[in-house]
Amino acid sequence: MKLYVAPYAPNPRRVTMFIAEKAITDIEVVTLNLQAGEHRTEDFRKKSPLAQIPTLELDDGRCLTESRAICQYLEALHPEPNLMGRDAFERAFIEMWDRRMELMFSMPLMMWVRHGNPVLAMLERNQNPDVAALNQAQAMRMAKWLNDELASRSWIAGDRFTIADITAACGMDFAKMMKWRPGEELPNLQRWRDRFAERAAGQVAA
Repeated sequence: MKLYVAPYAPNPRRVTMFIAEKAITDIEVVTLNLQAGEHRTEDFRKKSPLAQIPTLELDDGRCLTESRAICQYLEALHPEPNLMGRDAFERAFIEMWDRRMELMFSMPLMMWVRHGNPVLAMLERNQNPDVAALNQAQAMRMAKWLNDELASRSWIAGDRFTIADITAACGMDFAKMMKWRPGEELPNLQRWRDRFAERAAGQVAA
């Protein structure tokens, strides 16, 4: 199998973190240059019609896009260590938290970076400072709520590490481009990120 990624992009990193935590070693990682438009070539669009990364190409040529879908496929192939739930309730509970982290925390952080960081102007050609400010405010509200939630448990979806932690970390790490990271005002969130850094997923370079 081949996994197509790009440097610094948070959604491909979500998958590479997942792979690292699973200790999967038989996937070739192919890095694309987004600035050069390598994800928009005719050949790559045959694999990913919307020019999306990450894209996982199976040995038989079939392809999957969308980071969550790729992780779900890999979870089925490599069920341990389990990151998505062992029974019906736990799977739903972890997905609930993963969706919260994706839609209410990581996505606003990503949109803040995409619309607020001039380095990304070439890729985000319609940058809008109002969009950046709106998403920054949403992300900071969620960060405070998440900090309170983490006062009573070690990991986002309960007592063990799951994909929800990976999803949250990808958004937070991308926001370093805006010079933001949790500090003393968010001690539980900071403690959580420090613990994350000690794991295999936390060793994956941006």
